[in-house]
Amino acid sequence: MQVISASRSERIAPFTGLQPGQFRKLVRVVAERGGDAIADGRPGRQWRLDLADRVLLVATYWRTNLTMRQLGPLFGVSHAAAHRVIDTVGPLLALAPVRRRRIDQVAIVDGTLVPTRDHRLAARSKNYRYPTNLQVPIDADTRLVIATGDPQPGNRNDCTVYRDSGIADVLDGRPVTADGGYQGNPEAVMPYRKPRDGTVLADWQEDLNTVHRSIRARAEHALARMKNWTILRDYRRAAHTLRDTASTTSPSLADQRHREPSLQDQLRDSP
Repeated sequence: MQVISASRSERIAPFTGLQPGQFRKLVRVVAERGGDAIADGRPGRQWRLDLADRVLLVATYWRTNLTMRQLGPLFGVSHAAAHRVIDTVGPLLALAPVRRRRIDQVAIVDGTLVPTRDHRLAARSKNYRYPTNLQVPIDADTRLVIATGDPQPGNRNDCTVYRDSGIADVLDGRPVTADGGYQGNPEAVMPYRKPRDGTVLADWQEDLNTVHRSIRARAEHALARMKNWTILRDYRRAAHTLRDTASTTSPSLADQRHREPSLQDQLRDSP
């Protein structure tokens, strides 16, 4: 028996946080990206669930982080079928790349640790867990996510991961602001640090640091909204899939005029 279905609109919001109108827009986006053309892993075999239910299954998984053995019975399919749905439909929800960008766009970059079960990439960090370091830059004006970097081991500092994850290349040529952990990246605007000789900062430097903190807090808020999707609180899938998953749960991609909509666009754009 299928417990959750897109045909029963009252079941959508409790499991995904999406309103029915927002969810219908999301299904249209996935259909435009070729969601209906994907077979069930084998030629000629059709999905048991229609496209709307498959999208609902993925959105439910991102929001609740249920196991496959819990998720499958809710949709009347096996845990293996639920796994195939997530593998095939999940990437279609990821952010589309920006085709153009504003020259004067200021980016705020920050990193977050995502607990990851795949120890092939995750590494023990200062919190004694095995996380990966995910770099997320946002547009300072719109507070929308520009891109997500390739996840790196959690024991590496932000200064190194910023370059290794590809975010430095994405942000090349645009103003970037960051916290003091990005020392060694001269293109990043960071707050003034107290001199090593013990002297205090000048008043104007303290004032600039206060403004810098208030602006940089926007990146922290974006990361907090991303982690409302509990999939990013305990990631059990292969680490190489984390970038697509994080893109799906991002508040949005910057430069709305030159990109395709993503999952979080439906949340932001709908009344």
